[in-house]
Amino acid sequence: MSDALEILAAIILLVGAGFVLVGSIGLVRLPDTFARLHGPSKATTLGLGGILVASMLHQGAQGGVSLRELAIALFLFITAPVVGHLVAKAALRRRDRTPRD
Repeated sequence: MSDALEILAAIILLVGAGFVLVGSIGLVRLPDTFARLHGPSKATTLGLGGILVASMLHQGAQGGVSLRELAIALFLFITAPVVGHLVAKAALRRRDRTPRD
């Protein structure tokens, strides 16, 4: 049973890492501030959540229970939307416009 949990954790880890990669590429490649908000606030948050779930599964397969990953995930899911909102408000205050305007 432990091997099945570790395989599942490895798959979730790879999927999470893929989301983090896509979010990071989006942060660099998207054209303006408002489009760049979606990379870190959506994909990267989901990817880090997947990595934390994989870490919790790995700890569970070894017989331990770690609440540290749960606390990190809670902090991440609370702060990421707040940071995205603050960056958007700062861009609006600076009167950043998209290239399409």
